[in-house]
Amino acid sequence: MCARELALAAAVVRDGGVVGCATESCYGLGCDPTCRSAVLRLLRIKGRPAQKGLILIAANVEQLAPYVAHFPRKVLASWPGPYTWVLEATDSTPAWIRGKHARVAVRVTGHPQAAALCRAARMAIVSTSANHSGEKPARSYREILRRLGDELNYVLPGHIGKLKNPTPIADGVSGKIVRAS
Repeated sequence: MCARELALAAAVVRDGGVVGCATESCYGLGCDPTCRSAVLRLLRIKGRPAQKGLILIAANVEQLAPYVAHFPRKVLASWPGPYTWVLEATDSTPAWIRGKHARVAVRVTGHPQAAALCRAARMAIVSTSANHSGEKPARSYREILRRLGDELNYVLPGHIGKLKNPTPIADGVSGKIVRAS
């Protein structure tokens, strides 16, 4: 990943586009969570119902602060890393991010490229696996280009992390596992 490619991907996100980016276990689809049209387009590309809600990833806790009312200590201690937590959403968290839920799923990513994209875009971004619903996620740059390249504004070249399965999702209050890894 070169600086020019990263800057281009960040500009696409800031301009309301949808990008592909390597994450901990697969390529992901990302966009600006405050841009309703970008989120709805991402959902159409994926074929994902809006009511399911989406995960936000960030380079640091500050990028998630507009969306999360409170960060428990155990959550903060797990980041950066491959741990997604469901936390109380702020009143300003868009419904198109929460879906039918009152809370929001968030992660301070430990994946170097995903974190770099969030830093370059200067925001948390939506992150969902790069696939049409019901299919396996793309696990390489070549695969995402082949399967989704024509539907995305840009795909950032890179390599996924070492996880074989999606990041676990846990309730930030109870610690109960919502999605096992």
